[in-house]
Amino acid sequence: MQTTVRSSVVFAGAGLHTGKVSCVTVQPASAEYGIWFRRTDVNGVDPLIPARWDRVSNTELNTRVTNADGVSVSTVEHIMAAFAGCGLHNAMVEIDGPEVPLLDGSSAPFVARILSRGLQMLDAPVRAIRVHRPVEVTHGDAMAALVPSDDLKIDFEIDFADTVIGHQKKSLNMANGGFVRELCNSRTFCRKADIDEMRARGLILGGSVTSAVVVDGDKVVTPGGLRHADEPVRHKMLDAFGDLALAGFPVLGRYIGRRAGHATTNQLLRRLFSDPEAFEMVECDARTASRLPGAGLLREDVLGIAA
Repeated sequence: MQTTVRSSVVFAGAGLHTGKVSCVTVQPASAEYGIWFRRTDVNGVDPLIPARWDRVSNTELNTRVTNADGVSVSTVEHIMAAFAGCGLHNAMVEIDGPEVPLLDGSSAPFVARILSRGLQMLDAPVRAIRVHRPVEVTHGDAMAALVPSDDLKIDFEIDFADTVIGHQKKSLNMANGGFVRELCNSRTFCRKADIDEMRARGLILGGSVTSAVVVDGDKVVTPGGLRHADEPVRHKMLDAFGDLALAGFPVLGRYIGRRAGHATTNQLLRRLFSDPEAFEMVECDARTASRLPGAGLLREDVLGIAA
């Protein structure tokens, strides 16, 4: 069955780009509503923005969705990953600024709060997008593909010159809480030199060593080091999972990413939906629904999250 949040869930924190604090309130919504953002700080224009792949307008550093009036919300990937990983299908996300707070750079704070409040079951079946034949895109040296699979699986590979990251590869099945247990607390990462350069250009004013894993060659600058030895590739998988959630429905297929980022994943969804023979919308039977990413999660699952 479809779900929504049992009661309002509130978050507050600084945005990545401006550093300004925004407040986000996730409100319950009815069945078939989907996920929408509403900018509470704008007047005279449409404040509603659907969390959908065809509304993605910018993918540099993060994912931004924009409506026909030019009203936008950026850095949606971490909260979208939390929604998908918790099995949350319907919500109105009210926000009083242009950026979802970065918080600790992962999805863990969103997941922890959602699970602590619990979900409300709705009287409507869950539908999913079943991949029927492979689709693939390339973007520079990045590649992303979707191939048929009974469950959502993610295979990811990265390769960085920084020795503390280097070459990392990981495969995970997202069924039955795989995201919550394996990926949700993995933080975004960046090089110290890149942070210094972007700050000099007036970018990422809200980024810091408390909201990302900052690396410098063979060192982790962020206090406390890594949460996982392979935290960088896990975060790339988190980003891909959140960007895939903009499909609007759970995806049944294997996602394969090599050096892929927000742009590549969005291009992949556009390629998928441009080919009606590549996918099918299906109503999930009991077995399929029981293996979706958020199915079977318990409040106790949040106890293992390092937020």
